Amino acid sequence: MKVLYALLCEDATMRPDGRVDLHGVFHHLFAPGFPAQQDRMTLVVAMEWNAEEAGRVDFKIDLLDPANAPVGTINGHTEVGTPRPMEPPQQTRLVMGLDNVVFPAEGTYQFELSAAGNKERVALLHLIENPETR
Repeated sequence: MKVLYALLCEDATMRPDGRVDLHGVFHHLFAPGFPAQQDRMTLVVAMEWNAEEAGRVDFKIDLLDPANAPVGTINGHTEVGTPRPMEPPQQTRLVMGLDNVVFPAEGTYQFELSAAGNKERVALLHLIENPETR
């Protein structure tokens, strides 16, 4: 498995041609204090698979706090097909709306993707306290 891209945005839409339309990509959020809550955000991840990874692949995505402790987990699976000659490698594209995510403390959060025996940190997010927004 190889992660092609992973990011956070306000909203994303899968198109019938396999492309993804993104709106409002971000890497940091300001909060008036902590714990802080983000009402809505979207995690977008695209993975490419090797031919030997065909079949059902379970995955887990943990949201890790600044101390690397999980504060939320997404579990799922994908069906990876066998590529035919003259086709690109199989891909899985995830567009996951996340509602009411709570961030306990200021700092850098990361999503950690575990799939097919691999772990990779993707889509980091900096939470910054901004007392002026109170």
